[in-house]
Amino acid sequence: MLSGKTALVTGSTSGIGLVMARSLAQEGANIVFNGFGDAQHIEKLHTELAREFGVQTAYHNADMSKPAEIEAMMQFASDKFGGVDVLVNNAGIQHVATIEDFPVEKWDAIIAINLTSAFHTSRLALPGMKQKNWGRIINLASVHGLVGSAQKSAYVAAKHGLVGFTKVTALETAGSGVTCNAICPGWVLTPLVQKQVDDRAARDGISNEEAKKALLSEKQPSGEFVTPEELGALAVFLCSPAGNQVRGVAWNMDGGWAAQ
Repeated sequence: MLSGKTALVTGSTSGIGLVMARSLAQEGANIVFNGFGDAQHIEKLHTELAREFGVQTAYHNADMSKPAEIEAMMQFASDKFGGVDVLVNNAGIQHVATIEDFPVEKWDAIIAINLTSAFHTSRLALPGMKQKNWGRIINLASVHGLVGSAQKSAYVAAKHGLVGFTKVTALETAGSGVTCNAICPGWVLTPLVQKQVDDRAARDGISNEEAKKALLSEKQPSGEFVTPEELGALAVFLCSPAGNQVRGVAWNMDGGWAAQ
């Protein structure tokens, strides 16, 4: 379905982003990886994916908090593949603290990486998408783009902002073949969430499995984690012809979290 097209996925060297990249490669898209990690591991990752799905892959190590590096990454994608057809803004970080105790530098970093980076990638991808009259921008927001949680002020602010930015992008591209939507996952067992599980287990003196159940029971009525593969399948749907008129949607996949 995406043969001949190029997808750039930020924060794609692990977790949700990596599965997003795999899901799009499976549909024939060339992939530009981005993220941090061991250089040899990343090289192996993208060369093996290229071989597995018969696509071309590349990697750029742009720090998503730095506009100049984002510009260099987008130029790199343009030089190598002629532009970006599918942009998945997935990069994100988290910090948990009350507002009065929230470190200012952590607030600034979360807003920069979780929200502002999506503005920079989008503003640079949109001209090429509009010229081709086809494009997909998928912003990985969160159920925290729809509801709040205590001690997550920066993350909730950034994700609410990302949902708003998604709507504006969708309106500005509504008369074209370019769409923009947000995916809003609930609890997914990513390294970020596993750290919260580990912290909870240590704090409460319980097992890791008990900590997972306690975490899910508070927010996610299904009692099950959302899987990265489920999110990847939703991204593929949004890229399909069936997604042509899905525009400006904040699509929660959250086991019933936001329905409460």
